[in-house]
Amino acid sequence: MPMKKTFALILCIILCLGITPSSFAEEEVLRVYNWQDYINEGKDDDGAKVDDSVIELWEKDYYARTGKKVRVQYDTFETNETMLNTLRTGKTAYDLVCPSDYIIQKMLNATLSGGDESIAIEKYDISKMENYQKYVSPYISDLFKKNDWTEYAVCYMWGTVGFLYNPETVKKEDVSTWDFFWNTDYKNRSTCKDVSRDAYVVGSLYVHSDELRKKVKEYNDGKTDAAELQKAVNDVANDTSAANIEKVGAALAEMKKNIYGFEVDSGKTDIVSGKIDANLAWSGDAVYAMDLAEEEDDKKLAFVIPNEGSTIWFDGWVMPKGANVELAQDFVDFLCRPEIAAMNMDYIGYTSAIAGDELFDLVCENYGEEDGKYEHDLSYFFKGTLSDDRYENGKAIVRTNEIGRQLTTQYPSVEETVRCGIMEDFGERNQDVLEMWSVVKSNNISAFSYIMMAFLAVMAVFMFVSSIRRRMKKRRRIKLRK
Repeated sequence: MPMKKTFALILCIILCLGITPSSFAEEEVLRVYNWQDYINEGKDDDGAKVDDSVIELWEKDYYARTGKKVRVQYDTFETNETMLNTLRTGKTAYDLVCPSDYIIQKMLNATLSGGDESIAIEKYDISKMENYQKYVSPYISDLFKKNDWTEYAVCYMWGTVGFLYNPETVKKEDVSTWDFFWNTDYKNRSTCKDVSRDAYVVGSLYVHSDELRKKVKEYNDGKTDAAELQKAVNDVANDTSAANIEKVGAALAEMKKNIYGFEVDSGKTDIVSGKIDANLAWSGDAVYAMDLAEEEDDKKLAFVIPNEGSTIWFDGWVMPKGANVELAQDFVDFLCRPEIAAMNMDYIGYTSAIAGDELFDLVCENYGEEDGKYEHDLSYFFKGTLSDDRYENGKAIVRTNEIGRQLTTQYPSVEETVRCGIMEDFGERNQDVLEMWSVVKSNNISAFSYIMMAFLAVMAVFMFVSSIRRRMKKRRRIKLRK
């Protein structure tokens, strides 16, 4: 067959099959590294696939907008440290990772100082992220601007740290202070996070509780402003001086004698089962436990931020050096669409950094009560992102009959956020904190246990000596027989 006819035939087949030159283009790959169970996977509670995942929705949306195929290579990690170690090995490169606040600070410091290049990060071009600019909560936006994080990180989820407790067995006034962990009336009835940084902050806030209460009173009396109070809490939470580490270590050693134990993930189910009555909890876990307790035992748990203050945590998206910036930014901006953010928030249970109508409607649908006696004002979080019909006298109001439950746990009041600092990267002092924590954790043996160990050691020596003597006597008898 002549060459021209062959070419014409091939072209005809291609056109009939609907194949275009772009069909042969190699698909782009976005490499994402995220926490486990931290994005809507399109599955029901039993793990069965019921809808497109958020990742699949973005792949389709990207193709519809650009005509280019894209695929997400999605991996997960369990701890910030695991994620950092993976990046440092250099064996796997990622375009996006989702670390927590202090790790973002560590990565940013490495970037600006020219230090550890393996964890350095790229800059965002926020001007190309329309959804993020329009719908990120003004509260989160201001927080990032104040700390100079805006160019390097996009907030994903956020929350606070406080006490999750059973109001039927624990008095609210008792759990409204960090003194609770040292209150012998609740001996062996609470658990603390088995995380050095979180435990350290609790210990530091406890050690300085008197001065913090004084600062809170000054704020409430109008003698100081929110910025000064927040700075006081922040300074105490992140005080890693040698003197403070020593004080915190001693306090945590005493605390350990009074609590049931340390945990990382079991606390939210232990309190539901009644194994404990209170737990140091991240707000997202607290909401999960509240929902679970209601579903399984019709039990109503509550959450409180201690009066002395606490910390705000957040997880955010950063782009490691060498990332496909354009593709990564597109994916993150897609996550910032209110309808997508609402899907993720509803699936994960944590609080999105994105505002907008869909998020406000989700909150009202889940927790709002038309005749609720309390007006929970969320203007600080949603202001400027809602349609006019969502405001009530210029305010973003959600009515409820339950303060201290899911609604106020996910969206604390302004007064609560004011007395919350941010856990910072401890830098070179982190090793000193880890060493202190190691001593606290290893000192698990009671005085009675020491006595028993000494007794057993003496008995072991006695039995060993007796055995040697018996063998020596036996040898002597054998010699005599010979």
